[in-house]
Amino acid sequence: MPRIRELGPYESALPPGPRNAISDVAGVTVGHYTLIEGAGAADPHWQPGNGPFRTGVTIILPHNGNLYDEKVAAAVHTINGFGKPFGFEQVRELGVIETPIALTGTMNVPRVADALLTLAAARNPHIGVGFPESGWMGYASVNPVVGETSDGYLSDLQGRPIGVAAVRAAIDAASAEVVEGAVGAGTGTSCYGWKGGIGTASRVLPPEKGGYTVGALVQTNFGRAEELTVVGVPVGKQLRPPKDDEPPPAILGGSIMMVLATDAPLDARGLGRLCRRAAFGLARTGSTCHGGSGDFVIAFSTAGHICDRPASLTAMRKVIDEQPIMSWLATAVVESVEEAIYNSLLMAVTVVGRNGHTRHALPAAEVARIVRAHRPGA
Repeated sequence: MPRIRELGPYESALPPGPRNAISDVAGVTVGHYTLIEGAGAADPHWQPGNGPFRTGVTIILPHNGNLYDEKVAAAVHTINGFGKPFGFEQVRELGVIETPIALTGTMNVPRVADALLTLAAARNPHIGVGFPESGWMGYASVNPVVGETSDGYLSDLQGRPIGVAAVRAAIDAASAEVVEGAVGAGTGTSCYGWKGGIGTASRVLPPEKGGYTVGALVQTNFGRAEELTVVGVPVGKQLRPPKDDEPPPAILGGSIMMVLATDAPLDARGLGRLCRRAAFGLARTGSTCHGGSGDFVIAFSTAGHICDRPASLTAMRKVIDEQPIMSWLATAVVESVEEAIYNSLLMAVTVVGRNGHTRHALPAAEVARIVRAHRPGA
């Protein structure tokens, strides 16, 4: 299972970080909990709610401290809103994230949000109470952030098996070494008719432009097979999954979650500008954001934390005017998102899910052959 850069020369305007992952942004870690349970063979007596399950949860930690006490600047953006993310509206309003970011399957969202609430309250007993003895009530609540795509082609949605134990396990597993493919929130997803999953990539700006790092992590579950484009080559026109893999037209829209991290000291407004650039990386892979697709972006900055109980109303974190380097940051976002999507496909394995539904792994050798045929020397 090679990443895209292992298939041959891969051109980019900016270099990747040492891991070519979202964790190249210092302090960022990622953990997965993967649930593969129950046989996938067709069963005429199958009843929804009892499995089989091909699902999971992926956790992105902006830092290893207490996120409720040390929030990070953040922004969210909706490209096409056919989805059920949790907690986005408060991020739009306040410009901060105060829990780990969770990605999961659509119908797991309420249970994962509840798990984040449970874990946050256990760590921060003042949530919902404040500090009455000092007269400080603060926000007194917590805003869990959960993104989703539907893994219902391979997994039993009604079972909703992801809860506190799974979320805690994903947090405990968080590491700078990001596992890609059919893991965590990507266990049951599909992309361009093939097996989708989790992918990641990063870019580093030149020293004279601040040397900042931008990383992306994606959960891919979108696109028609014929749309797949790899480094500008219409691979999907020549390479198609087995015909019996084709899902019903009603679920071809799909979705994608894109999470961006940077160490550039941006505020929520600047991070919103980064969010809006992610769509261009998505489009490079062939997506046109179908009407039934939920395409969402979350971005955060690790540069300075926002205290939950500021000592002074004038306390501020240092931010930069991003305009002089905005074009560089935009390039980093577009390239990271594009490459992360390729990696999510290439690192995934074939998965057989409920009622024998199958998503085959994208054949890397065939992709490389088609790209070379269109681009001699590649």
